[in-house]
This record gives sequence, structure tokens and C-alpha cells, in this order.
Amino acid sequence: MTDLRALFSSNDPVGSNEAFTNRQIQWDLVATAVEEHLRHIADPAFDVEDLEAPRNNLIVFHGVGGVGKSTLMRKLEASLTAAEQRPVHWGAPAWPGEKILPVRIDLARSASTGSDYERVVLTIRLALAATVGRPLPSFDLALRRYWDAQHPGEPLEEYVRRTGLVGKFGQMLPGQLQGAVSEAIGALQLPGLVGSAAGQVTTALVQALRERRERARALAGCARTAALLEAEPDLEALSFYPHLLAWEISQLPAKKTTVPVILLDTFEDTSDRHRDAERLLQRLVWLMPNCFFVISGRNRLTWADAALQGELDYTGPAAWPGLAAQVGQPARAAGQGGARQHLVGDFSEQDCDTYLAQRLTQDGQALIGPDIRAVITQRSHGLPLHLDLAVARFLEIRRTGRTPTPADFDHTFPALIARTLSDLTADERHVLRSASLLDAFDLDLATHAAGLTHQAAARRLIERPMVAEDPYAIWPYHLHGAIRTALRTADDHTEDRWTPTDWHRAAERALAALGRQWQDARSVVPGRALLVACLRQGLRLARDHRLDDLSWLTNAAFAYTDDSVWEPLAPPTSPEPSGTGSHPGPETPADALAELLVAIARRQHEHRERTAERLTAVLDTGLLSGELSELALYYRAKAHKDLGRTDAALGGMRQVADANGRLAPRARRGLANLARIRGDFPTALAAIPTLGWEGRQHRVLGHIRWPHGDIDRAVAAFEAARTEAEQHDALGEQAIAQTHIALVTAFADPVRADDELALAHQLLDRLDQRATTLLAHVVALVRDAGTDRDVTGRATVLRTEINVAGLAWLTPLLETALAFHHAVRGAQDDLTATIDRLREETANGDFAYYVHITAAMGDLPQPAGPAIRWLDGEQATRERWRALVNARRDRLRATP
Repeated sequence: MTDLRALFSSNDPVGSNEAFTNRQIQWDLVATAVEEHLRHIADPAFDVEDLEAPRNNLIVFHGVGGVGKSTLMRKLEASLTAAEQRPVHWGAPAWPGEKILPVRIDLARSASTGSDYERVVLTIRLALAATVGRPLPSFDLALRRYWDAQHPGEPLEEYVRRTGLVGKFGQMLPGQLQGAVSEAIGALQLPGLVGSAAGQVTTALVQALRERRERARALAGCARTAALLEAEPDLEALSFYPHLLAWEISQLPAKKTTVPVILLDTFEDTSDRHRDAERLLQRLVWLMPNCFFVISGRNRLTWADAALQGELDYTGPAAWPGLAAQVGQPARAAGQGGARQHLVGDFSEQDCDTYLAQRLTQDGQALIGPDIRAVITQRSHGLPLHLDLAVARFLEIRRTGRTPTPADFDHTFPALIARTLSDLTADERHVLRSASLLDAFDLDLATHAAGLTHQAAARRLIERPMVAEDPYAIWPYHLHGAIRTALRTADDHTEDRWTPTDWHRAAERALAALGRQWQDARSVVPGRALLVACLRQGLRLARDHRLDDLSWLTNAAFAYTDDSVWEPLAPPTSPEPSGTGSHPGPETPADALAELLVAIARRQHEHRERTAERLTAVLDTGLLSGELSELALYYRAKAHKDLGRTDAALGGMRQVADANGRLAPRARRGLANLARIRGDFPTALAAIPTLGWEGRQHRVLGHIRWPHGDIDRAVAAFEAARTEAEQHDALGEQAIAQTHIALVTAFADPVRADDELALAHQLLDRLDQRATTLLAHVVALVRDAGTDRDVTGRATVLRTEINVAGLAWLTPLLETALAFHHAVRGAQDDLTATIDRLREETANGDFAYYVHITAAMGDLPQPAGPAIRWLDGEQATRERWRALVNARRDRLRATP
């Protein structure tokens, strides 16, 4: 079908077709439902006059405005009318012998007010006029009587001719109505009424029916005909006449039999405060059980809601089983409220590209190039209305003589806002704009962001199809991507549009509401999922809207770093440096906080040199508060420690420890670890009583004990660290402690180490801890020491991975593991080469104790170099490490 708007927008010979993409699922749903309906009405037990049986003679498609519901309805009408109009990818229906009569009615024009219900009824009757070609006596008499009473002096023929209802077939209806009157006069043998008004004829027919005359009953055999003809011929009576129409359809002879499929489009336009128009249309569906209805609108059909009793005639799940929420499924989950209610979703990226390629063509080729199509697809979020608006923009740019470029379509359309807000109340629009600031929300969050004291508006909003639901998410609701983008970035020309101050205040309310949710939940059940979710949204809000109050975000930032899990947070404030280009750094405290947390989290994926650079840059801005500056200093000192810059690390840790803030215990732990790295074990041990849980005292003790070969006490310390981490629900610390348990046991008991390492990997699989994961690989080498499991080759690969990560502190441990392997095998040359590499790695004095340990493993002389301050002397340590080597040899000899 040609798209006339596109055709008349340019002088160029542009092919402009109304492209139709996909929607195969919707066709399959309709075809299946119609097939079930045909079987139902063909059942001998089916009774068209039964007013109590549940109704399943409808299917509902709902979705956000612009998603393509009306296009779908037009295509369904065409496909039901003629097979050649059906899209090639839509399968053939399973009712080849049945005569289907599709009747599409746009309720935006036909049923927006109660009086226009007439147009709905007339449209259906006019469609039947052409198909059956004969009067439908009882209904036609009632309709003629209604018309004469409600439109005196306006013949139905004139009305039909003036309105153009159903084109040429409209001329057939007045004749059929008059035929029904004449048939009644003839059947009742009342020649004196020839030429009389329909009211006189119906009066005579009612009297005959009351007297049970056979001819009258043959003419109007429906049991309720007399009552309907006696009723005052007003709109209320008209709404019950479809019962007569359904009965007449059921009495058609075999050659005239037809099954109307009535498509009611734009159903949302029937909504009003008292549901008056909706009540009339519901009666239409209920009273015509032998007709099938396809209804489309923006919202779900709520007729199965028992709470509507009194507002509509037929309500509840027993009346409308296909509209009721399915058992075990949230009302707004994937099925969207029943087996016969279906959400019309967005196009996939492929569908968007196909649609745009087919929409405009020139010489058989797509006029919109693939680069432009890609940008439009990305900005549309799959919304067909956005695609149509982009096509119009493409043609508009071409009319100016300029060739459209991809940048022209990095654009949002105000028309999306107008379409979205058109049927919302003032409070709903207010909540919608507030919610557009949030990636996801719940009723409480949306209400507080809007500054309202009641949830009613938010409750109504989430029932709209522009709001999607994930019932298993922390916040179950989120706005359609294209609509959210349009609300936040497009020019808003509505009367109640927000000023920049309105947006800023809403962002402040949303940020405060997020903080309250996290703080309230934290006091009841601490957990990282809500913490991270609140941080992600809060950082974006504070950064994008330049908010100043970062109090709860600061507390959340420290809570985030308390455990070493490192879930991804917000993207960097500015693009990564590349080449010689310069990029702006943080400009506000919110920018600086976001960059700080991203730099800390990204340590797991970047070289530690890059981490140190980023943290230095954010400190140099001077935008961080005192506490947050300490956070940056602490993690920069950790990066220096990992890079082997012990002096720089000592300076940073001392600065944070001297500030005596909330990071002081961690900084004291850092100082203790640095003392141990320098080989000063007594100083490290003396610091332990000052650490507590915050300073991870048990883990620090384990790090002191195991270099002495004191395996039992080291394992006990790391086990205590793991237990304490479990008590504090610190999953990251559990993984670190468990990996060190595996490390220590790997030297003494490789069988147990295998189990401990499996548990460590189980914990690490849920986390983002690059350094600990690499440590676990080192543990595997220690476990396999002395075997032929390619320990040397694996160590070579692992050495490269450690260098790429910038984790210099792991290299001496890797060489120590390799030395253990060579010592167990008695490979003295390989052991000597490994110790030489280790001596080079520790030339600055850091981790020099590993050289002493490896010399002891090979029973080599005590090496020269920095003196190590052991807890119980060099000789005791050497004896323990030599004993571990001999024990491994004995175990391997005993193993078959």
C-alpha cells in the first residue's frame, strides 16, 4: 500500500510504501483464537441467547502509543478479507471453508461519545447488508423504530448518504430495513399498516408475539424480541439490540452464513470518568457471542477485575476467563493479564532496519542508508512511531537540498511527548516526568520523586503500556526507552511543560528518595544488591543534574568499598584518554565521586598504573570532600603497593591513618602489610591489636604466619578471617580468606588444598576480583608442585597475565611457587634460575623474604641482602620450609 504522506512530500520519484514488519506472533494469536471461536459456535450446545455463559469471544492487543497497533489492525482486516493481502510470512488460517466478515471500526472517530455508539452499530449492520443481502427482521425493525424516534425528520437513507458509512454498501441498508417492515406487515397479515411508521408495525408485532401467534414467532423468534421492541427506543435500548442482531446472524441460511470478526481499534478513546461508552461496547461484545472481537488500545482490558462490579454490566474472571490474570503470574508480567490479552512489543533491531529499508526506495534500492538506519534504530528503542517520525525528518531534510547524515537523526521528537501525554491526568503526567529521571522505580520511589503524598497517580501510571514490569527486579517498573529519552531531551510544547528548575527539584527529590530507600533497608537487612542499585541511579542523578547534597552517596560509597566485590557502577565522567586528545575531567563534586568509584571498581580490569593515574587526577580536582579524599588516597596507596612502589604506598597509608577517619583501620592494615613486605614481621605483628574487623586483623595475622612456614597457625588465622567475614555477610572478604586458606594448605596438604581451592573458585565465580583470581591460579601451581602437570608452562602464561594486570606483588609469590616445584623435583639448575629471577624482582627490598624461603626449600645457604626480621629466627623458618619440601617428596613417592 502506498504511503500517501511520503509520496506527496517530495518531487523525486521516491518509492513510498507503508512497510509492515514482523507481527507474525500477533497473527498467529488471532488465527488460533478465531479457529477456537469457530469450533465453539459450531458446537450443538452453543446457544446464542445464553446470557450467563462465560465469554471468550475476543482477543486484546495493547501497547504504548505509536507501537503499531492501528497498523496491525489494518493488516489483520486486510488479511481476513482476502488471502492475497496477507503478508507472505503469515501462515494460512485453518478455516478455509468458513466465511469470515472483518469489520474494522476506529473508535477514535466512532465511539468517543455515547451518542456515536450509533455509528458502531450501524457500521456492523452495514457490513452485514452487503454480505447477507437480505433483511434481518427483528433487529431491523428495532433499529428502524429507534431511528424514527431519535432522528425525526432525518431519513436513515439521508444519514447514511451524508456520512458515507461503508461506501456503496450503505445504500443497501435502508432498503433492507424497509424490507423488514414490509415483511412484518405481510407476516402479520395487516395490510392496513402498509406505509405506516415502524413504531406502529412494531406495536402490532409485539401484540402478536404476546398472543403467541405462530407467524409472529416465526418472524421474530428470539425470546427477548418483544421486550426489546416494547422498550423506550433510546440509547440504552439500542445497546441491547445487538442481542437481536446476533440471533438473526445465527438464523441465516447455510448459503448466507457468515462469522463477523469485529476489530475495535483505539479502544482507549472510549474511556471516560463513568465508563459510559465502555459499558455500551462491553454489552456489544457480550450480547454477540457468535461474533469475534479483536480489540486494540493503549491499556489492558480490565473487565475481568471483580472490583469493577457496578461500573460495568459483566465483570470478573468467571465472566471473562481469557482476560483474567493467569494463576501464578503477576498481573502485568509477560502475559500481561490473561491468555487473551497481549502486549504489542517493540520492533527488534533487525525489524527496525528492515522497516526503514523498505519504507523509502529509489530505483529499487533503500533510500535511507545503513549508517542512518543504525542511528535511527538505536534512538527508537524499537518504537515504530519514532521510525515514522524519522522517515518524515529524512524527507524534510532532502527537500532542503541537503543530503541527510547520521548526525541528523541523533534526535528526539516532541511528537512522542504529545502522543504519550495525550490521555494522562495532570498528576499522572507529573509522576511520568519524575519517573523519567530514574532507570527503574517502584510506587514509593515514583511517588516521592514526584513530591506527592499519595500513590494513586503512580498506581494508575504503572498500568499504562509505556511502563514495563520486571516483577523480580529490585524496582519492578521502567519507562519505555524512547519515551523516557523524549521526555528528558526533546522540546516540550505542552501547556504544563517543566522548567529547568522543575527538573532540578525533581532530581533532588528522586536522589533523596533513593537514599531513604537504601538507608531504611540497610537498617533492617543489609545487602549489596540494593546498595549497588541505589548507587548506580544516585550517581547518575547527582552527576547529570549537578546536585550538591551527596551525604547519603558518600556513606554508600564507603559501604560499597567495605567488601571487595566491585560490581560495575556508572560509566566514566569523560571518555578514556587516547592518542594526544584531551578530555575534560570532573567539573562537580558529583562528577568527582562518580569518577572515584569507577576508578576503584575498574582496578579489576585495568593496569594498576592506570588506576593510580585516575585517582591522582580526581584528587587534583579538589572537588572531593575530606572523607572522599581519604578514600581516593587509600586506594591510590593500594595501587602503589601493587605496583611495588612501597615508599609512595607508605606515605598514602600514613596520611589516611593519621586522619583517624573511617578508613583509619584499613590504612593501619596497609601499614602492617607494608612492614611485612619489607620483612619487618615483628612490627607487622604489633599492629594487629589495633586493627579489629575493619582492619581485617585475622587475615593480616595469616599473612604474617605463613611466610614462616607456620602452616597450622596460618590456616587457623585465615579460617578465623573467613568466619568473621561470614558473620558480616562480606562475600568478597570470604573469597579472599578462602583463597589464602587454599594457598597455605597447598604447601602442606595438596588433597585438602584441592577442596579448598574448589570452594574458593565457587566464591570467586560470583565476584569481580581479578587479583584474587590470579592468586587462585598460583595456588593451583603450589598444589601441583612436583608433578608432571606442566607447572612450568602454566607459570609462564600466568606471569604474563600478572604483568598485564600490573600486579607486581604477585610475581614474587609466583616465583616462590615455581621454586617449590623445582625443589620438590630436585631440579637444582631450574631452582637456581628461579631464585635469580626472584632476587631481581625483590632487589628493592620488597618481598625479599621470598628469596630466603626459596633458598631454604633447596637447602641452599642463606642469601645475602636485606636482613629479615623473623618472629622466631631464620633457622626455625628454614627448617619448616625444608620439611614441607621433604613431606611433598614423600607424598609423591607414596602415590602410585
